[in-house]
Amino acid sequence: MKEKGSMMNRTVKSAVAMAAVAAMSLGTLAACGSSTSGDDARGKVYYLNFKPEAADQWTALAKEYTKEKGVEVKVQTAASGTYEQTLKSEIAKTDAPTLFQVNGPVGYQNWKKYTADMSNTDVYKELANQDVALKDGDKVVGVPYVMETYGLIYNKDILNKYFALDGAKATSMDEIDNFDTLKAVADDMQARKDELGIKGAFTSAGFDSSSDWRFKTHLANLPLYYEFKDDNVTEQPAKIKGTYLPNYKKIFDLYITDSTTEPTQLSAKTGDDANSEFALGEAAFYQNGTWAWTDLQKAGMTDDQVGMMPIYIGVKGEEKQGLTTGSENYWCINDKASDADKKATEDFLKWVITSDTGKKALSQDMGFTAPFKTFDDVKSDNPLTEAAVEDQESGKTQVSWNFTMMPSEEWKNKVGQALLEYAQGTGKWDAVKTAFVDGWASEYEASH
Repeated sequence: MKEKGSMMNRTVKSAVAMAAVAAMSLGTLAACGSSTSGDDARGKVYYLNFKPEAADQWTALAKEYTKEKGVEVKVQTAASGTYEQTLKSEIAKTDAPTLFQVNGPVGYQNWKKYTADMSNTDVYKELANQDVALKDGDKVVGVPYVMETYGLIYNKDILNKYFALDGAKATSMDEIDNFDTLKAVADDMQARKDELGIKGAFTSAGFDSSSDWRFKTHLANLPLYYEFKDDNVTEQPAKIKGTYLPNYKKIFDLYITDSTTEPTQLSAKTGDDANSEFALGEAAFYQNGTWAWTDLQKAGMTDDQVGMMPIYIGVKGEEKQGLTTGSENYWCINDKASDADKKATEDFLKWVITSDTGKKALSQDMGFTAPFKTFDDVKSDNPLTEAAVEDQESGKTQVSWNFTMMPSEEWKNKVGQALLEYAQGTGKWDAVKTAFVDGWASEYEASH
């Protein structure tokens, strides 16, 4: 999706800004409507929802659960941009949320003393890939309920036309499973762009605010992923080494060299420009994610025209690398809730991901790509989502979302500015490295 405020206005489920905190939605109480000792023993659920665009759907789901199970479920939705503030207020109350969410390792640090271990919950056990859970050592502290995936979206028609050319550097997508082959293909396509009827191998790497997050955040995730993997980093580090910045440079150079647009024009190029270039068949590759399909479909593309492949940056063994998949939406159970309320919350989550009612609510009504095995029979009409599912089932190692550990928006902005100056020829790559490595340390220190 497109960056939400600081990150994305993500469209795979684009958050619609809301002006005020949504009204509390109380599930219908069982029987007489007042809490009895039996009700207390059964427990109750209070969910503080993060997604304003799904407020009505969660309210309806809570009411349906109460009707079916006789257990009280209360939902409150925080207005866009106010979740942390609302959670701080609600968590201090006697009747605190039993279910809340964090956005990843950095957000977790604020709430670690409230997070119960979810290792034995059905919602964790039903994850198709348990590696995507948020963990603190052996403790499972958060379970994602929506997953999103990005990579290089490609135009099948253009690639097939290229593969049929004499001297093509590859004859099928299966052969493009590493950076060197990707570069050889892209360089050749750029050299033969008139023959292919395109303007460039890649869409414009625009640095307008509607587009720059693709490079200062999403592309920057790749060197972080490999460094953190090498060093077994599982929470936000105070410093980084920049081990894979040369690889970051290689893929970025490819984007701006084999492009529809001259590097000197990138500051004015928008996300809409890149989307349009790709949809019009002016470029074969477009870095974006599952959320991009809505805009591509509106621009006239059909589902049989697009596929999605991993972003390769020239790391040893990357032939086994999958797409970049992650979440900024992790369910956490309040460890300070009563045992009965924690059990009621676990049961509610199990019902949400296993019942036909819950599955329909998440996948259709809310439009989420849910990461649970129970959703294997749920089909999507989004071809990029289907590509992501195929990737998950391929046996390849998916790249995790490590950009949730980036120290601040200011850090990303400085990296982005250095990237733009480098692309335009007014700055050096050393400035990118300085912003990336030294900037991380200083921003971390400032925030701690």
